[in-house]
Amino acid sequence: MLNTVIVGASGYAGAELAALVHNHPQLTLGALYVSAGSQDAHKPFSALHTQWLGRVDLPLLPLDEEGMSRILTQADLVLLATAHEVSADLAPKLLAKGVTVFDLSGAFRVKQDGFYEQFYGFSHAAPEWLDQAVYGLAEWNAEAIQGATLIAVPGCYPTASLCALKPLMAKGLIAAGSLPIINAVSGVSGAGRKASLTTSFCEVSLNPYGTFNHRHQPEISHHLGCEVLFQPHLGNYVRGILATLYVQLADDVTPEQVEAAYREAYAGKPLVRLTGSAPSVRGVAGTPYCDLAWQQQGKMLVVFSAIDNLLKGAASQAIQCINLKYGFDAGCGLVS
Repeated sequence: MLNTVIVGASGYAGAELAALVHNHPQLTLGALYVSAGSQDAHKPFSALHTQWLGRVDLPLLPLDEEGMSRILTQADLVLLATAHEVSADLAPKLLAKGVTVFDLSGAFRVKQDGFYEQFYGFSHAAPEWLDQAVYGLAEWNAEAIQGATLIAVPGCYPTASLCALKPLMAKGLIAAGSLPIINAVSGVSGAGRKASLTTSFCEVSLNPYGTFNHRHQPEISHHLGCEVLFQPHLGNYVRGILATLYVQLADDVTPEQVEAAYREAYAGKPLVRLTGSAPSVRGVAGTPYCDLAWQQQGKMLVVFSAIDNLLKGAASQAIQCINLKYGFDAGCGLVS
């Protein structure tokens, strides 16, 4: 059993991680941490997330010097569900002591000059680790994840988008010089647990945001290998992402080639489902799946991708990466 610690366990993704680790047959939930100054410090986890009352009642410990010392001496692996700057600071300290790190923030996802200053608003504290971090897109980077000690779990929008686009890119089916367009809607849980008027459920309608400057656009472009146009929207529901992607295909690409690309890419990968009909948020909410479907007319292809932003877009994909790293079955702890 691998002693597993979660830092940032009070947030939505952290809470999902705690539940998944608790239920995983190969992991032991060793401790849950929050920042040293958090108002949630010392509260039972189940006091914040009451559905886990009587099952996960561990305290939310403050990450002070004593807490860090315990992690460094006791943890086999650490899951960071922390702010980007915090992950950039914590991960190197853990890695230096031989602790494997699965980071759910954006701190190690992209190696590109000026990226963090421009899109995250901070100067990276450990740029030397950007070379060694492996992007944890589970279905596409399995071999690299197995050999990594720092796994950067992808963002939720990039997961939905890249799962849809990478099979086409891998087979050269996207027209050269074209710009795939991604129109995606996320539930409000994607904004995190911290109170904000703009993400208050009573204030949210269906509205676009982040036009031309959302940090996930360069992440998607970087890991796809071509520029995309990405427009996110905030939806008035709790969890889930539905992305509709518009792709111009190369000349003479047939429907049979498109279907073969998807079936080959995801053969033997049970957490991506090719649904045949348009997927829905309802169909994936509370599950670890990415549901994909597509329709083609001539050179135009429309792809639909649906995930749970807190699971396949965060916590369950982190568990997938753990399963890959340690040789467990892909769905271990995620599906019956």
